[in-house]
Amino acid sequence: MTIKLKKLNEQVMVLTGATSGIGLVTARQAAEAGVKLVLTARDADALDTLAHEMRQRGVDAITVAADVGNPADVERVGHAAIERFGRIDTWVNNAGIGVYGTLEQTPLEDMQRVMQTNFWGVVHGSLTAAKLMKTRGGGAIITVGSEASERSVPLMGTYAASKHAVKAFTESLRMELEKDKAPISLTLVKPAAIDTPFTAHAKNYMEHEPDLPPPIYAPELVAKTILHAAETPTRDIFVGGRGKLMSVLGNVLPRPLDHLMRAMVFRQEQQADQPNNPDRKDALYAPDPARELRQRNNLPHKTSEHSVYQAYQLRSTPVKAVILGGALLGAWTLMRRPAARNVWQA
Repeated sequence: MTIKLKKLNEQVMVLTGATSGIGLVTARQAAEAGVKLVLTARDADALDTLAHEMRQRGVDAITVAADVGNPADVERVGHAAIERFGRIDTWVNNAGIGVYGTLEQTPLEDMQRVMQTNFWGVVHGSLTAAKLMKTRGGGAIITVGSEASERSVPLMGTYAASKHAVKAFTESLRMELEKDKAPISLTLVKPAAIDTPFTAHAKNYMEHEPDLPPPIYAPELVAKTILHAAETPTRDIFVGGRGKLMSVLGNVLPRPLDHLMRAMVFRQEQQADQPNNPDRKDALYAPDPARELRQRNNLPHKTSEHSVYQAYQLRSTPVKAVILGGALLGAWTLMRRPAARNVWQA
């Protein structure tokens, strides 16, 4: 079944986790594209400030303070969108949180809270969106997963588990909606390390402040990918070539990758010169107003503003086919040379 999605300037979009990082950048890019917005996050004051910004831009937007881990809150977001705009064309599951530390260090209640937000928040949002879209012409459900959806990492085991669960849920729901011939596109966006306030929001049990292993990519790349999927049905897509590389290595060379990550990641996920402050605030159970309305965290690494792999992924299918065809033709030409044939025959 072919699914047709509206142009951005014709859309109504629900966006969770809208007051920070990827969500905030996406809200601003969507506003520039003329999208009507339903913005939601836990911090009502931050939402009010963002709503004022949107009104100053002339954007048609409403805000709903909600916790995606609470199904009643998510239902309320959906009803507010329908009451104001009459439909939802795109629903973006973006809200997320994390915990740093070994699994033995992490209290069970912290693990459960991460799952409540990252996994159950996606369940609540996706099912609410599907129910409302089915009777109103369809649309797109876009979920922000992670490269950790494909390959787990140490010191972030609960976060990675939640993103694995999100991937499984999204794949199952996609097949079920296709069986029902529902005109709904489901996309899983899998960013690599992104320069957002994520590490500052996360709860930390490590000896030092959290860090992200380089390369670090700009949140604008993720927002661009989300808006692409809102117009173009897309199954899943990585943001940042490192995420794709880690996925391939995890499937082809799992044990060597285990050894490589064990040797590097324990060091890369901590800022060696920044001891963990026992009084540090986080946003696991409640938002931290001091860190709201920030797009980036300015980690001590250079942020990559571009990704060649992502640019390739966002090209149209015919263009990608030409590029791939050229690569295959080049490989076939090389293999026809006598020296190459000797190698393959050996």
